[in-house]
Amino acid sequence: MIHCYKSNGYNIIIDGNSGSVHSVDEVAFDIIGLYESTPKDEIIKLILEKYKNRPDVNEAEINEVFADIEELIKQKKLFSKDIYADISIDFKNRQSVVKALCLHIAHDCNLACKYCFAGKGEYNGERSLMSFEVGKAALNFLIANSGTRKNLEVDFFGGEPLLNFEVVKKLVAYGREQEKTHNKNFRFTLTTNGILLNDEVMEFANREMSNVVLSLDGRKEVHDRLRVSRGGKGSYDLILPKFKKTVELRGDKNYYIRGTYTHYNTDFTNDILHMADLGFKELSMEPVVAPSSEPYALTEEDVSKLCEQYEKLAVEMIKRNKKGEGFTFYHYMIDLEKGPCIIKRISGCGVGAEYLAVTPTGELYPCHQFVGNEDFLMGNVFDGVTNTKIRDKFKLCNVYAKEECRDCFAHLYCGGGCAANSFHSSGDINGTYKIGCDLHRKRVECAVMIKVAEEHPSD
Repeated sequence: MIHCYKSNGYNIIIDGNSGSVHSVDEVAFDIIGLYESTPKDEIIKLILEKYKNRPDVNEAEINEVFADIEELIKQKKLFSKDIYADISIDFKNRQSVVKALCLHIAHDCNLACKYCFAGKGEYNGERSLMSFEVGKAALNFLIANSGTRKNLEVDFFGGEPLLNFEVVKKLVAYGREQEKTHNKNFRFTLTTNGILLNDEVMEFANREMSNVVLSLDGRKEVHDRLRVSRGGKGSYDLILPKFKKTVELRGDKNYYIRGTYTHYNTDFTNDILHMADLGFKELSMEPVVAPSSEPYALTEEDVSKLCEQYEKLAVEMIKRNKKGEGFTFYHYMIDLEKGPCIIKRISGCGVGAEYLAVTPTGELYPCHQFVGNEDFLMGNVFDGVTNTKIRDKFKLCNVYAKEECRDCFAHLYCGGGCAANSFHSSGDINGTYKIGCDLHRKRVECAVMIKVAEEHPSD
């Protein structure tokens, strides 16, 4: 399966099954596009006719291109076969190793963001905070179910986790104690809206957190439209100085400024560049997850505008990189040499099997977006995973379980996409979310184009 496209002046071929990328001239681009569907003699005639005003394009040159194509086919770098489909049927039988937990340390929030899928942080239930005992049991559960894996991921999540900061501190201390006993390494992450950031929190986070995720939607008018207090007041002016100070103090430690774009800001590249201009270098911007009935929800009509924005962003990032003013955009981080292991390429984030969410009372769900849906309750941190049928179903949730994914050039770049988005869009975790797929394909195209530009800086 190949994907041919043009972007920023480059002619790019992606071989979807091998992951090989080729930047070629116009003639080779046309020939490769016709190679599987058109006889060689007919291709030669078509190319000679199309480029009749170019003396450098002759039958000998065309035959050289064919020879190059045939060599790449032998090397399994072009028109390669899918060798991974059979692997996916064995996924249900692989060992259940949990490597990451999303700890809902607080089902409460000091903001009332209008697009919040968690119902103002309460997940459509009562406000609650996780106790140290429940959090301790969660860490014990993770250690016990992690097998020989050394590095374990724990995200302090909400609602707003800093509403329960004392328990966060106790759990980190407990985790550090257990590292020595069980030969594990906890990599903690804090996801926060920033309202409660202060010197104590910053010092603690910068010492103990492997990553900090800071929620900012971009320009003040965009951010303040939906990320508001319980009283309806925007939060931009309050959090921005705190975010700047946090990032400055973090030095070279990981962080992300994470935004959400909606139907209201389909020009979201301006929000990303606004954050970059503020001095933030590690950026992420996600499409909103919302019912189609909401006025801020993305629509099919938005997709073409959003794809244009991704292209605009990629071109601007190349320009800034050349000036030494570059920044990282999460969705454009792609490794064409190695990338993730094949299991991750097929199954994605490991939701429901390797990655679980824990509620304040210790209930286990496949991920934060399923929390509160009793149909997806998997067990609890005290008794473990008792509903193994759900776990087995998620083990088989991969690109080969989704009919729409099989002929998609990007299927090994996304692992089948977000299972929660698929469920909320189609009613089935093995369905697809069309808007999400369209946007992800564009992001892959842009990420690959940036890599091509790095290899051909003078083009």
